[in-house]
Amino acid sequence: MSKQTIAIGNDHAGTDLKERIIKDYSNEFEFINHGTNGSDSVDYPDYVHPVAKDVESGKANFGILICGSANGVCMTANKHQGIRAGLAWNKEVAALIKQHNNANIICLPARFLEEDEALEVFQTYLDEEYEGGRHQRRVDKIPC
Repeated sequence: MSKQTIAIGNDHAGTDLKERIIKDYSNEFEFINHGTNGSDSVDYPDYVHPVAKDVESGKANFGILICGSANGVCMTANKHQGIRAGLAWNKEVAALIKQHNNANIICLPARFLEEDEALEVFQTYLDEEYEGGRHQRRVDKIPC
């Protein structure tokens, strides 16, 4: 069975967390790394758009975006019609963005989560399934 592919992107605030996710999950997933690999200040949209395009096109099964607060990457990703990016700052929110919103990109706030905590949030997202049903009507109304 082939591995699922994750497109991952980050700005300077998210480099360490991105590297940890890739290290910890490389046996389970293939990664397309669109993030910066350093700590020099960069513009997050430059790393978000390639991730969103990979998810929209089906090149990646889903995406992960990481920046300081995760707000900027989430706002940018959601400009793409086929994207439902959700900002997850705890396990409960991570579960809901998957269960209710069928999020295809999870956005993690590197400056507000310790690495181990962020991995728990990400694992929760992975473990959940979209519930469909009454939520599908709402998800269908998201694109403009």
